[in-house]
Amino acid sequence: MSKADRIILQSLQEDARLTTAELAERIVMSTSPCWRRVKRLEEDGYITGYHAVVDAKKLGYGVAAYVLVGTESTHEADTNTFEEAVRAMPEVLFCYGVSGSDDYILHVIARDLDDFYESVFNRIRRLPLVKRTQTMFAMKTVKASLAVPVAP
Repeated sequence: MSKADRIILQSLQEDARLTTAELAERIVMSTSPCWRRVKRLEEDGYITGYHAVVDAKKLGYGVAAYVLVGTESTHEADTNTFEEAVRAMPEVLFCYGVSGSDDYILHVIARDLDDFYESVFNRIRRLPLVKRTQTMFAMKTVKASLAVPVAP
């Protein structure tokens, strides 16, 4: 990956609304070759989408929690059912399969504790294969970033 590609990736992570002309200026290149580089980075899967970062609190989501989930089975056919159900839950922002005593960690948002209780106990705990859950509430945001470091 070239230095120009790295600058493009870093710049778009900082501000995805940059125009091709603004990107080209940052890498000292004309707009057409810059546009082709961006398209190639998209086609090659380095850039997977463009998103607006939304403030969950402003939309009324005052609770953020991390839910560890232990399942009864780790067989692929079984876990596919669980994972499809989690993908369909809009209050689950992230779900990672993890190593250790639990199988998944979910980042969940809710409007308040009652809403969280309903989401976790009436939905997550009833998902296929769920054997146990453990919840940790986020008390303070120290860092929140989706930016991936682009090594030189």
